Amino acid sequence: MTKRDKYMKRPAVVKYRIFATALRECMKDVDLSDVVKVSWTAYFPIPESWSNEKKSLMRGQPHRQKPDRDNVDKAILDALFEDDSGVSDGTLKKRWDDCNGPRIEITCEKES
Repeated sequence: MTKRDKYMKRPAVVKYRIFATALRECMKDVDLSDVVKVSWTAYFPIPESWSNEKKSLMRGQPHRQKPDRDNVDKAILDALFEDDSGVSDGTLKKRWDDCNGPRIEITCEKES
């Protein structure tokens, strides 16, 4: 994102801001101070255009398409932390929907 995105509402930026606001709302009761490990699993929707056979084969399987794993990680960390430089560890996974719906499951661990 750029400074210009504050007044020029590109669709990708608007979509990210909606995502970030929703994520912060979901995590509002979680104390994120001193968190050093953030792990997540993102479950992406299976395309409607796929055959039923392909859909059933891919449920819960690794998601090897865009968005890239590092971009999802950056979106999550930037949404949750003003300064995410203290987050030093975490496991990142992308999967196709496993019949429980598209979602992101996040776990955070503090310094021990």
